[in-house]
Amino acid sequence: MNILVIGDEESKYLWDYFDKSKLKGVDLILSSGDLSPHYLSFLATFTHAPLLYIHGNHDSCYSSTPPSGCICIENSIYTYKGIRILGLGGSMRYNSSEYQFSNRQMQKRINKLRFQLWKNKGFDILLTHSPAYHINDAEDLPHVGFTSFVTLLEKYSPKYFIHGHVHATYGGNYKRRSKYNNTQIINSYERYMFNYETGEEYIPEFVIPEEHLPILERKIIL
Repeated sequence: MNILVIGDEESKYLWDYFDKSKLKGVDLILSSGDLSPHYLSFLATFTHAPLLYIHGNHDSCYSSTPPSGCICIENSIYTYKGIRILGLGGSMRYNSSEYQFSNRQMQKRINKLRFQLWKNKGFDILLTHSPAYHINDAEDLPHVGFTSFVTLLEKYSPKYFIHGHVHATYGGNYKRRSKYNNTQIINSYERYMFNYETGEEYIPEFVIPEEHLPILERKIIL
């Protein structure tokens, strides 16, 4: 199964310069938050792959303008083709905005999922907005990770942990991929595709339409 993960910044490659072939072979899309609901709706329109999302700390607009054609998996375990995906959005609380939580509040959210965790016998993918504490997070309060996420990783050992919130432009704290025990960690910033079974990066074959080629290249082709 090929999965496209997105977060934090709308990809010009997928939105401004969109072509259907760029989503070729994608079986599932996961959004880790802080993206325009119009962007999510746009992607959902051009693919048969389900688009699952949770909230980032800047997604208060979702209340009035939810992404159409998409599925919110906040505070739940969603199973797709046998893959169990746990969704927990939001960031560490640093002001009074929506979708911000203290460590204690995040733990309470997880405690309410005990029955789902027991019923589903754990989960395969942890989809969050924030990273886990001291695992690719930052030192400033808004970007500190949650300690409860570390507990989830250690207790359930999911195959993947997908998060965003720490941008590539932040410097040394940004890592596209890393590992914690047996869990592969992927930062969803902008876009990234990978194969669920192998863990390898997936790059669809994209053919540039002839009308987008420079004039000289068109002449060579002709």
